[in-house]
Amino acid sequence: MKKRSKKYQDVVTKIEKNKAYSKEDAIKLVKETNITKFDSTIEVAMNLNLDTKKADQQLRGAIVLPKGTGKTNRILVIAKGDKAKDAIAAGADYVGDQDYLDKIANENWFEFDTMIATPDMMPLLGKLGRILGPKGLMPNPKTGTVTTDVTKAVTDAKAGRVEYRTDSFGNIHGIIGKASFTEEDLLANLNAFVSQIIKVKPSTVKGDYIKSISISSTMGPGIKIAINSFDK
Repeated sequence: MKKRSKKYQDVVTKIEKNKAYSKEDAIKLVKETNITKFDSTIEVAMNLNLDTKKADQQLRGAIVLPKGTGKTNRILVIAKGDKAKDAIAAGADYVGDQDYLDKIANENWFEFDTMIATPDMMPLLGKLGRILGPKGLMPNPKTGTVTTDVTKAVTDAKAGRVEYRTDSFGNIHGIIGKASFTEEDLLANLNAFVSQIIKVKPSTVKGDYIKSISISSTMGPGIKIAINSFDK
C-alpha cells in the first residue's frame, strides 16, 4: 500500500469521511488541502450511470471554460491555403501540413499540446494514428479539432478549451483550473463543466445519471460534492 506523505496525512483530516459537501465548501476545501509547492491543477471527476458498451453512451466532447484553465496551450494547425492563413491570424503556434506531419513521424516532435486539422487533411493524419492516438493528440470532430472553422477552433483552444471522454467504467475527468484561481473562478468553471455533462446526457440512460462528483488538487485528497448542490 502506498504510504502517504505527512502533508497529505495532515490535510486529509480536514475532510469528513463519506461526507458530500456543497460545491462552495468543496472548492474552499480543495484550495486548503493543496499540498504541492507548484501551482496544482484542480480536477473534477464524475462517475456516470452509463453503459459504455453502447455507442450512444460513450461521451466525448469539449468545453471552453469561462475562466480558462491556467495553462498555456501550444497549438498546431494542419491546414493549407486560406485555412492556414486563418490559423496564423487566430494565433496558432505552428501552422503547416505535410512538413509538420513528417517532423512528428521522423523526429518524434511533440512541441504542441493541441492539434487542429481541416477535414481535407485527415487522410494524411490517418497514417500517424498509432503515434497521435495514444498521446490523445489525434484531431476529432467530436471535440471540435477537425473543422473548417479553424479561427474558432484556435480561439477556443487558447481561451481554455478542455476535452472530456468517458472511460469504460463511465468515469469522466476534467480540469477546472489551478490552485491559484479564486474560489469564484473555480466555481464558475466547475458549474460550466458539470452543466455540459448534464447537457449531453444520452436519452437512453435509465435511472439516475450522475452517481458521484468529486474534486481534487494534484496529489491532494478527493472531496465529494453533493449532487443536488448543482440544482441551484
